Amino acid sequence: MVTRGFVRRLVNPEQSTRLPPGQHVVSDFPVLSAGPTPRISTEDWTFTLKVGPRTVAKWNWAEFNALPQTKMTRDIHCVTTWSKFNTFWEGVLIDDLLAAANLEAPTAYTLAHSYDGYSTNVPSADLLAGKAMVATRYAGQPITAEHGGPARLLVPHLYFWKSAKWVNALQFAERDQLGFWELRGYHHYGDPWREQRYTND
Repeated sequence: MVTRGFVRRLVNPEQSTRLPPGQHVVSDFPVLSAGPTPRISTEDWTFTLKVGPRTVAKWNWAEFNALPQTKMTRDIHCVTTWSKFNTFWEGVLIDDLLAAANLEAPTAYTLAHSYDGYSTNVPSADLLAGKAMVATRYAGQPITAEHGGPARLLVPHLYFWKSAKWVNALQFAERDQLGFWELRGYHHYGDPWREQRYTND
């Protein structure tokens, strides 16, 4: 007899080493957003690097896609408890963006900004050494607007709200500035393996 509320999702041994606590594996790609989906054309899209309020580099779509391109396959984990394995992305590593701007990460803190006014904070170290990219393609296709296209931040080792959709800027800051969800009770860092979902986790 199976009692409602006590059904376990079965996880195979390989998944158990890749699945953070409290997560379950999905085969689809759920769409979750803080507000309406913006529609940004590639003709209007730009990406900016800032140090404090100062712009240090800016690219339009063609210029951005002329930068070195990298492919990345990673597992991703949403704070709402779903995880998706082997997601395939293409885009520009944050390391290559900084190199193109002749810039080393000038501060320990970064704030990602998006076209819809969304923001999220990420330690600069978590964006470097091949850990993160601005992705423009998913599964071999341009990223759809629903999933953050034309470009989104990808920081796959943190909960997925850190991978800001519709990203248009990275701003280096002298102090840690909380973003949209962090100001509303989400954890300031968001490590899935430590279940850092909310402020006091």
